[in-house]
Amino acid sequence: MKNTSILILGAGELGMPVIRNIAKKAKSYHNVTVTVLLREATIHSEDPDKKKNIDEIKALDVQLLSGDLSAPSSELVSIFKNFDAIISCTGYGSGAGGFQLKLANAVLEAGVERYFPWQFGVDFEIIGRGSAQDLFDEQLDVRELLRSQNKTKWVIISTGMFTSYLFEPFFGVLDLEKKVVNAIGGWDAVVTVTTPEDIGMLTAEIFFSEPLFEDTIVYIGGDTLTYGQLGDIAESLSGQKYERILSDVNELQNDLQNDPTNFVKKYRSIFGAGRGVSWDFDKTFNFKNGIETTSAKQWAEKNIDWESYNS
Repeated sequence: MKNTSILILGAGELGMPVIRNIAKKAKSYHNVTVTVLLREATIHSEDPDKKKNIDEIKALDVQLLSGDLSAPSSELVSIFKNFDAIISCTGYGSGAGGFQLKLANAVLEAGVERYFPWQFGVDFEIIGRGSAQDLFDEQLDVRELLRSQNKTKWVIISTGMFTSYLFEPFFGVLDLEKKVVNAIGGWDAVVTVTTPEDIGMLTAEIFFSEPLFEDTIVYIGGDTLTYGQLGDIAESLSGQKYERILSDVNELQNDLQNDPTNFVKKYRSIFGAGRGVSWDFDKTFNFKNGIETTSAKQWAEKNIDWESYNS
């Protein structure tokens, strides 16, 4: 690779695994530098979790750069123009109402050579515009913007859902306490999931792959499974029988209509509809390249204390 200065935006749940893996791969090159852009308050925070992340970033020989993505676009352009490549790990929490589009425009105006936008998720184009999750329309706007030009090369990584979400109470699929599995959309509805750690590892592999990925969407996945299979996993690991409840598409739509601003219900409606939220595992970058990833069952074996739920 030629001289490459990489800027990573964000150091959260996904940002940290991306930083770790990009920094690790960069050590194989003499001409690659890695920088993370964070707010000044975050860099100097006394919060234990943030301080831990900052200490780890420094230990990785990654540079820290102070900046605020909510600043005017002109300020972002002046920062971005100093880098060859930008990887955005901002997440949706950074703001709606044109935030992702603002970043993409600043990247293009700065003349950045490669851009990995925050598109780590589902297949927005199959889902289409006007979906239950209104944030997805802006993701499509970003794709249209990137495709409308040919100076900045872009790579979108489609990851599916974070694996942990299947097991989190807030998502309402698996209730470990009550031993209930709730299929959203149907027992044969399929979902692709990937852990943040695997996304970070695969993002680094994709970034440094030669020949370079350019102007394309790359699909990855830790696992592709049905809600019925998720129930089987819970029963096999717990040794307990789980009650199985179905929330069909109509029920999910009614839930959302009764609470239209509820972020989780928007996602439940999207995943219940079953379009654009899964892809065949054998079509993923990791499968094609023989790269091992963490399955849903493996994640659950490692991260859940099943015995504590059997008392």
